[in-house]
Amino acid sequence: MAYSELIKSFDKIRSYMRDFYVYGFKTRTDFDQKSSRSYDDERRRVESWLGEYMYFEQDAAGKRVFLSVDSREVSHNPLYRAFKTCSFTDNDITLHFYILDMLADGESMSGREILDQLTDYLSCFAAPPELDESTVRKKLKEYEKLGLLKSEKKGREVFWSRREDGVSLDSWRDAAAFYSEADPLGVVGSYLLDKPGRTPVPFRFKHHYLTRVLESEVLYELLRAIKEKKLVGLSFFVRQKERHSTVFPLRIYISTRNGRQYLLAHSPETKQLCSFRLDNIKSLRTLETAETPEEYERQYEAARNRLWGTSLGDREHTEHLEMVISIGSGEDFILRRLEREKRCGRIERLDEHRCRFEADVYDAGEMIPWMRTFIGRIQSIYCSNPEVEERFRTDLDTMWALYGGEGNAVQ
Repeated sequence: MAYSELIKSFDKIRSYMRDFYVYGFKTRTDFDQKSSRSYDDERRRVESWLGEYMYFEQDAAGKRVFLSVDSREVSHNPLYRAFKTCSFTDNDITLHFYILDMLADGESMSGREILDQLTDYLSCFAAPPELDESTVRKKLKEYEKLGLLKSEKKGREVFWSRREDGVSLDSWRDAAAFYSEADPLGVVGSYLLDKPGRTPVPFRFKHHYLTRVLESEVLYELLRAIKEKKLVGLSFFVRQKERHSTVFPLRIYISTRNGRQYLLAHSPETKQLCSFRLDNIKSLRTLETAETPEEYERQYEAARNRLWGTSLGDREHTEHLEMVISIGSGEDFILRRLEREKRCGRIERLDEHRCRFEADVYDAGEMIPWMRTFIGRIQSIYCSNPEVEERFRTDLDTMWALYGGEGNAVQ
């Protein structure tokens, strides 16, 4: 069979790109889907989109291929290309151009009239494709859903016409360019930019979270379910094992540190809040409307002031953390930063050069990366979970040893 760069299911290519090219922890021998030829087809498919960003290294486990992108050098996320290579049939191409052409003058036509005119279009071919009314109606409904066509019922007949597009994107070009790279659903902006054609974009990003684009479809469906207050059925991975669960989605949390996205949801089965990393979700399907969405919202509101990130700890107890931070003369920006980043924490000014930060959260371990950014200013630290305090001190000792220090970094 001839190789094709087009894909039928984005679920498959998302998993493949993530495991082999983004995380880079799998080699060709780890490929367990069908035959080794399938691996080669998938590799060539990705290379056709991202060849200039692909690199490899050789180790004892084998050849590892990975993506390497310098965010200073790219103005458009290259991973968007994967969304624009969906497969299609000969009939898809035929119907696309002919239907839009016969409706180009603004007339409205019934499904039967469109089919009759299609027959005239195709009559000049020696072996025209066979098209029935059901196939044509399905394509018309698909285009209506995409916003290309609109329908109007007149008596028993449904008439179709092209939807007018009077929006000029020229004045929105910079806004769409920024949105396409900064928003979690930036793929929408990428499609908008394709319409007027690519032009140089003046934006570059210090923290450019390119890989989250792979979860765009999952994120879109979750946001729609949140808006419609519907349950969703999830297929997700836990330690490389596939699991299934039905949950009520509540909020999407996005890490400002690494761009990773999380779903915070309510589980009707356990009657508790739960969280999922979006890059661990294989697929989802929207189910029925939830019976008691208000109750789930109240549970979330009661818990949100004890969440630093998305970890819920043991859900029964909170952990108390305190740290005293020094503030030098003319360093009020430290206090302003604490106020800006405190989340559910509290700040107390002790004197001119010290302040105390404290918080009661479900999992104080989530705060460690943020606490590290104050190294050199922390005068004292206390956590009701001694493992958190010990981990923080051990990390400092490890760093101290890497720089050639002797003894403990913290006395």
